[in-house]
Amino acid sequence: MRNRRAALAAIAGAASLALTLTACGQSGEGGSKEDKGDAKGGTIGIAMPTKSSERWITDGANVEKDLKAKGYKTKLVFGEDDPEQQVSQIENLITQGVKALIIAAIDNKSLNSVLQQAADAKIPVISYDRLILGTKNVDYYASFDNEKVGKLQAGYLADKLGLASGKGPFNIELFAGSNDDNNTKYFFNGAMSVLQPYIDSKKLVVKSGQTKMNQVTTLRWDGATAQKRMEDILTSSYKSGRVDAVLSPYDGISIGIIAALKSDGYGSAAKPLPVISGQDAELASVKSIIAGQQSMTVYKDLRKLAKVATDMVDATLNGKKPEINDTKSYDNGTKVVPAYLLQPVSVDKTNYQKELVDGGYYTADQLK
Repeated sequence: MRNRRAALAAIAGAASLALTLTACGQSGEGGSKEDKGDAKGGTIGIAMPTKSSERWITDGANVEKDLKAKGYKTKLVFGEDDPEQQVSQIENLITQGVKALIIAAIDNKSLNSVLQQAADAKIPVISYDRLILGTKNVDYYASFDNEKVGKLQAGYLADKLGLASGKGPFNIELFAGSNDDNNTKYFFNGAMSVLQPYIDSKKLVVKSGQTKMNQVTTLRWDGATAQKRMEDILTSSYKSGRVDAVLSPYDGISIGIIAALKSDGYGSAAKPLPVISGQDAELASVKSIIAGQQSMTVYKDLRKLAKVATDMVDATLNGKKPEINDTKSYDNGTKVVPAYLLQPVSVDKTNYQKELVDGGYYTADQLK
């Protein structure tokens, strides 16, 4: 999830983390002498989508930390949102003899061939946060309740607009994630299960007319792409009237949307910003929420997700069955992948202190 400039700015205050990953994790792609020996449980390959997003850097660091605490060595690679590069990286990890793979896919339909190589080498595969599609060679899936994410986002917009009490009509614009990410449909469908009745009753009006998922997706979750689309919508559909709410599926996209709105004069007392959702509780967006710009984000504790994924690896490599809590929801087109789903949390200005600071996800100084 991936506005490059916004995300890079967001992690400027965590440069030491990025440097640590560069020095320790990313160097593992080629494999140093020190990396090539077996630890207690062998070496685990970790393939993350990009370092241009704060959340994937955090995921990579958390997964490495948990695996090392369990006695494993790690090789962490980032595909920089290039599906072919990620495939090549995973091939290299297999060649280097990793014992298991944890993969957050860039393009969830591009890994069939390389995962057959993993299966031939008897390397178990954990699909991390994004379900890998079209292959039987995925053992387990670790993620959050993704439909609930969308419901939390849309429910927040509806509450702030007072739709349940009959207020309206209001103008809303819809954004979705990348069309090559399986989670996008869960986020969007969850949100639309809340919003569609209000659209049908004309309490919500989408002035752009763009209401279908294939009309509102944002390739690679890129904030700059979302910004350009929001600018086009404002130019074409809002010569009169104003935007009252924006369904945004991800913080990096939200930042791009806010930039477009500010360029159009939003953000003043006379023309306040609309209610804007988000996801991932990225540092820049939490600061934006505190400043009264972005309205909310859906917080997913990445520490817990890393623990679920690393527990799955550890159990599998030791001949045990990992803990799962969903055996029906995640059909990848070839098989239903056993999953463990964590619960997301809605966060705004009223509860960020409790959820994010008291919970240890951020320090108070980081949010200044």
